[in-house]
Amino acid sequence: MKTKKYFGTDGIRGRVGNAVINPEFILKLGWAIGRVLIEKFGEAKVLIGKDTRISGYLLESVLEAGLSSAGANAWMLGPMPTPAVAYLTRTFRAQAGIEISASHNPYYDNGIKFFSSTGTKLPSKFEDAIEEMLHKPMQLVDAAKLGKAKRIDDAPGRYIEFCKSTIGIKNSLIGLKVVVDCANGATYQVAPAIFSELGATVIEIGVDPNGFNINDHCGSTYPNFLAKSVLAERADLGIAFDGDGDRVIMVDHKGEVVDGDELLFIIAKHGFSTGILHGGIVGTVMSNFGLEDGLNKLGIDFKR
Repeated sequence: MKTKKYFGTDGIRGRVGNAVINPEFILKLGWAIGRVLIEKFGEAKVLIGKDTRISGYLLESVLEAGLSSAGANAWMLGPMPTPAVAYLTRTFRAQAGIEISASHNPYYDNGIKFFSSTGTKLPSKFEDAIEEMLHKPMQLVDAAKLGKAKRIDDAPGRYIEFCKSTIGIKNSLIGLKVVVDCANGATYQVAPAIFSELGATVIEIGVDPNGFNINDHCGSTYPNFLAKSVLAERADLGIAFDGDGDRVIMVDHKGEVVDGDELLFIIAKHGFSTGILHGGIVGTVMSNFGLEDGLNKLGIDFKR
């Protein structure tokens, strides 16, 4: 496997102002992405979402400029969760999607996450092609071929409706009192709306981003904040997301944290008992052995 210089396990990430997360590099990165996509597809439409970090404004602007300089069009989503970018990239028939975020890291970090046209992680060969393009001189396309920028104002509403559709029209959350902690991040608009429109009584926390307070003693990396709120509000449960909304931790009505392995077991057991689970469950090398053992006792296959 070819060793990558810039790409990590989930895109490109670092402290703002360092060797890669700076205007000069991100400008050329946008150009390189545009060139690679146009060479493969003949055209390029790229969706760009972001979380709520102060540096998101800067990186969004230079990324769009880089894409335009290569002849690619940029469709701006504004603050949106990472899963929303993956979904909308597919439904808008875009050639790629980008989320500007450093996930659960503090505000002074940022990064670029990429999605393919199908909303999946960008294939390794694409990452290799982008890195190779980054080593070439940046050349502006002819003025007649410059890319355009467009803002998708209804992006939050589209994703809200998609999320609601996943539980079925006959199901609702009426009667549930839920605390939702959005980590002052990308879910601050959509998450409370989703649960509220499904009928739940929603207590919102971590929904006042100022560019600097993302993940700051709130969200999925600080579940104690959620637990205290659940107990104080006498809620049925609590849900906490990280800064870009691709990580979740829950709290039960007793204020006890329910982590990812426990959530996976609960979902798998329910799916198995209702007959909607077909096949096994995939975890990671970090998954708790208790999860694997519990699933095996139910007759559910588990793969790491």
